[in-house]
Amino acid sequence: MSFISPDFLLQSDAARTLYHDYAAPEPIIDYHNHLPPDQIASDHRFADLAELWLCDDHYKWRAMRANGVAEFYITGAASPWEKFLAYARTVPKLIRNPLYHWTHLELKNYFGITTLLNEETAPAIWEKANALLAGPGMTVRGLLESKRVLALCTTDDPADSLEHHRFMAADSTLRTRVYPAFRPDKALAVDDPNVFIPWLDRLAAVSGIDCNSFAAFLDALRQRHDAFHALGARVSDHGFAFLPDADCTEAEAARIFENARARREVSPLEAEKFQTHMMLFFGRLDTEKSWTKQLHVGAFRSVSSRMGKEAAGYDSIGDWPQTLRLGHCLNRLDSAGALPKMIVYNINPADNYAVCSLLAGFQDGSIPGKLQFGSGWWFLDQKEAMEWQINALSNLGLLSRFIGMLTDSRSFVSYSRHEYFRRVLCNMLGSDIDQGLLPRDFELIGGIVRDISFRNVRDYLGLGLPS
Repeated sequence: MSFISPDFLLQSDAARTLYHDYAAPEPIIDYHNHLPPDQIASDHRFADLAELWLCDDHYKWRAMRANGVAEFYITGAASPWEKFLAYARTVPKLIRNPLYHWTHLELKNYFGITTLLNEETAPAIWEKANALLAGPGMTVRGLLESKRVLALCTTDDPADSLEHHRFMAADSTLRTRVYPAFRPDKALAVDDPNVFIPWLDRLAAVSGIDCNSFAAFLDALRQRHDAFHALGARVSDHGFAFLPDADCTEAEAARIFENARARREVSPLEAEKFQTHMMLFFGRLDTEKSWTKQLHVGAFRSVSSRMGKEAAGYDSIGDWPQTLRLGHCLNRLDSAGALPKMIVYNINPADNYAVCSLLAGFQDGSIPGKLQFGSGWWFLDQKEAMEWQINALSNLGLLSRFIGMLTDSRSFVSYSRHEYFRRVLCNMLGSDIDQGLLPRDFELIGGIVRDISFRNVRDYLGLGLPS
């Protein structure tokens, strides 16, 4: 029998019923990822399995480095076959790492390959996968359609032209709906002129608004927010190590902007003030249009200053206090009538209960699950940490209102992670049924599984998708 059997991760009859009858049939809405819009627009065909699997996957890169693989075979000039072989040699060493599961799920789901990947099986797997990739239905759009990805939201800078999104919006042959998501991180980089000034020039060019004043800068951002909305965007996103928390007036923000625009030094406190003020501005934009704001907090990026300059994959879980700053951010937005629907993803599992309990304090009864404790993110998107997140949400909130999994990925075959999540969820609920902790009522529990898999996120985001 294949290692990835039909009942993979499902350890009871109840779990199997929940997964096969209620979770598996539901389509996918991937509301946060880093897929390149140009590849979807052009219906890109991958040259080989190495391009599909290894070109942008920092999860695999980290594992290969830990296995002693030289960078030449990871992000260097080695041939595609050499890179794939280096990963194949690494896979047997991945026992109990989620990559071992994901690798074999993807081989089975997309290529029908059930052989375990290792150095000996690599040539045959390489040949079969590459032959399939050259055949019908294996372009980017075919890969999305094969996993019934109904809609996805890419991650886009306000200064992006959105030309590929405009093309896709007008393309009646594209079955997966593709929407931009508004990620204005560089708008906050007033303490880094080498980032902020060139980006500001791009923003001015794409918006047609000269950003020589703070008021014009805000107008340009609002114009881009409107442009995103016109293309179906209903989601924004921000990434922080920890949220800014320093009160700031409009006049102070304008002065800090002027100093940054003139390349005068902006102190850390001034940058934090500016960022705090801008988060209130962005909250108002999202609230006015009934968007959902995503907050990703806690990543410790480029921990190795030497190696982090060369390639991705050198980030870590940060260990900063998050609750006080997050609470102040939510309170500012709430007090100003600018608290939109929001999903908060934390990267440190030690913060799970604190973040989940904090979000419950801002639920206002206006929207079911208005404040969402986001699914396991980055270092927490594997079985154990998914269970931690589900347990925290179940104990302190409403699991039944949870909007479920996303990929947060650059890979077009990462949709196996939605299956992985659904199997984990069903196994947990099935175990509870067997222990008498939940009723053996499949209409009730199965309905909740369907909701978490698809229906909650469809209703929550307001993307205009069919019922």
